[in-house]
Amino acid sequence: QVQLVESGGGSVQSGGSLRLSCVVSGFTVSRYCMGWFRQAPGKEREGVATMNSGGRTIYADSVKGRFTIFRAYSVNTLYLQINRLKPEDTAIYYCAADAVGSPSWCSLQDHDYEYWGQGTQVTVSS
Repeated sequence: QVQLVESGGGSVQSGGSLRLSCVVSGFTVSRYCMGWFRQAPGKEREGVATMNSGGRTIYADSVKGRFTIFRAYSVNTLYLQINRLKPEDTAIYYCAADAVGSPSWCSLQDHDYEYWGQGTQVTVSS
């Protein structure tokens, strides 16, 4: 059974850091394209970072240099390290897996992903 469980969100001040975790069950974390997405109040969900089966990463322009996606095989977990947080980073953050598309090329479009976690809230105050 496929399950993605996020954790690590919280309330932080602008400039702070958080590390989000997504524990994967049902497949190995490197098997598919996996990504982090976020949805702010009143806005559409957007992709922020993806990692393909080979470890290649893609970032949205708005987070380049501040966000880092990585994975740990030993605990079958996908992470998102978020540094220099800004109020506009406030959102619910989701991890997702694309089990249908090519594991070599990952999209930042949420409609390409089939499996989703429940989300973790990140709130950044100025």
